[in-house]
Amino acid sequence: MGGGLLIAGTTSDAGKSVVTAGICRWLVRRGVKVAPFKGQNMSLNSFVTREGAEIGRAQAMQAQAARVEPTALMNPVLLKPGSDRSSQVVFMGRPVGEMSARGFFGGSGGTATGTALSGGRQQALLEPVLDCLAQLRSTYDAVICEGAGSPAEINLRRTDIVNMGIARAAKLPVVVVGDIDRGGVFASFFGTTALLSPEDQALVAGYVVNKFRGDVTLLEPGIEMLRGLTGRHTYGILPYAHGLGIDEEDGLRVSMRGAVRESVVTPPFGQDVLRVAVCAVPLMSNFTDVDALAAEPGVVVRFVDRPEELTDADLVIVPGTRGTVRALEWLRERGLAAELSRRAAEGRPVLGICGGFQLLGEHIEDDVESKAGTVAGLGLLPVRVWFAAEKTLARPVGEALGERVEGYEIHHGVAQVLGGEAFLDGCRVGSVWGTHWHGSLESDAFRRRFLEQVARDAGRRFTPAPDTSFGVLREEQLDRLGDLIEEHADTDALLRLIEQGPPAGLPFIPPGAP
Repeated sequence: MGGGLLIAGTTSDAGKSVVTAGICRWLVRRGVKVAPFKGQNMSLNSFVTREGAEIGRAQAMQAQAARVEPTALMNPVLLKPGSDRSSQVVFMGRPVGEMSARGFFGGSGGTATGTALSGGRQQALLEPVLDCLAQLRSTYDAVICEGAGSPAEINLRRTDIVNMGIARAAKLPVVVVGDIDRGGVFASFFGTTALLSPEDQALVAGYVVNKFRGDVTLLEPGIEMLRGLTGRHTYGILPYAHGLGIDEEDGLRVSMRGAVRESVVTPPFGQDVLRVAVCAVPLMSNFTDVDALAAEPGVVVRFVDRPEELTDADLVIVPGTRGTVRALEWLRERGLAAELSRRAAEGRPVLGICGGFQLLGEHIEDDVESKAGTVAGLGLLPVRVWFAAEKTLARPVGEALGERVEGYEIHHGVAQVLGGEAFLDGCRVGSVWGTHWHGSLESDAFRRRFLEQVARDAGRRFTPAPDTSFGVLREEQLDRLGDLIEEHADTDALLRLIEQGPPAGLPFIPPGAP
């Protein structure tokens, strides 16, 4: 078996994903064959692997950091929320049913199918998840695992398959990441450790401070006191890094005013900027589709929820969603639907992606996702949609506007295109475009041609920069993550952890788990 490490966090969004990616990039630059792993992910941002499996985008990004092809082994369980209380369960890249939170985490209330979920219990998945991890460890020199939420969620410990449950079963050392930008990082480190059982505490090797601003020498006395209190090492103090722009996990917690991660709008290549408004629909999925636009010089991307915010937009995007009918109702209630119709009548650009494409059509027959039956769409495209029980998962390649385009598809809706101009297996009517393809805007030449067309339709003197490469920019961001680890972490100590496992004799911190 290769070495391993679990990156846990004091909270959600503490920085587990970026630290995991950074360690993967640092290791692969040292010549280590490394892979990422997350036993269970909850996210509306997902990706399709080459073998047609759906996994979290964060694990796909981490695989890119490790310079390996992502596979279902790297994220065997994906939960895609459909409401506050239920999620679609994706196991080994395939949906196996819808389940309530109570049903999944150990109570009654599940409706999922499949042998892996018999009894509707998360705990039933521990063995197959561990098998995936074992397969990766038998293939790679090191596997860097990412936890979820906090390892000290004591109400969920009995059935845990992503934090200490998997760490103990696989005998993995654990490093806990804390976001000092939120405050209370020392209390979070101590409290997280003290709420674990003695057996779990024995695997917690130490901590990483994330998002530190200022003079690190002012923090050092606290680090020493933490070591005295816990007997554990701090493996790094990572500075706050602006504009990382890497893939997010949880689409439910998107800030409509800052969903494009601290993107910096550089001056336009031409005379004008181009303003893009993204409708922040409920259960928005794969909002990472717009990251490639935000990377373009002079393109301003913002997420909106009011009709007046569409007024000065040169392009409006209706993104993917896990609830197409619900998003359609939301657009109508907010007055955004009427504004989209006005834009289309005036010849002003609108792009619908996946669920956003579906709701631009004539009608939707949904007995699968919302079970709402037949619902009238916005009627901006000659498309009829019905929802199939089988999910489409694909990695299509095609051509649009004279350029090669690659994308990926994740949808239950099946579109019957009745007219218009063909566009990426969807269609275009005037300035309204629709496609099921996620990721198409990452194809550089196509993105430039599309933005040129949008600028013409919008009457803007905007010119796309001729040399923007989204792939190169993404690699630069991943290298920045690797640099953070290499320059600000105790890499020798991290290597020992990965190779040798948890240090012996770590002290118990009372009171321990109840």
